[in-house]
Amino acid sequence: QLQLVESGGGLVQPGGSLRLSCAASGFTLDGFAIGWFRQAPGKAREVVSCISSTNVGPYYPDSVKGRFTISRDNAKNMMYLQMTSLKPEDTAVYYCAAVGSWGDSFYTNPDEYHYWGQGTQVTVSS
Repeated sequence: QLQLVESGGGLVQPGGSLRLSCAASGFTLDGFAIGWFRQAPGKAREVVSCISSTNVGPYYPDSVKGRFTISRDNAKNMMYLQMTSLKPEDTAVYYCAAVGSWGDSFYTNPDEYHYWGQGTQVTVSS
């Protein structure tokens, strides 16, 4: 069974840091473009970072650029999102996602992704 499982969410004060992890099982991330998305209540799901299977990119929207870092470890079948200088507006459910795609393409549209984690809550509040 192909599965992505996130971990690492929680409550953090403004200015703090969190690292989200996403473990893939049932398939290897090698050959997959990956991404991290978030969804706040009443808002659409939005990309926070994505990268191609060949590590072209990464893409970050202006809202997180310079604060978030995506990475992957294909040998461990893991992907990560390091978040620093967190702000209350970063509060959301965060999802990891993957799509089979050899090459340099990365995808900012969530509709492009075939595999999703269950989501992990990140709350930034004092």
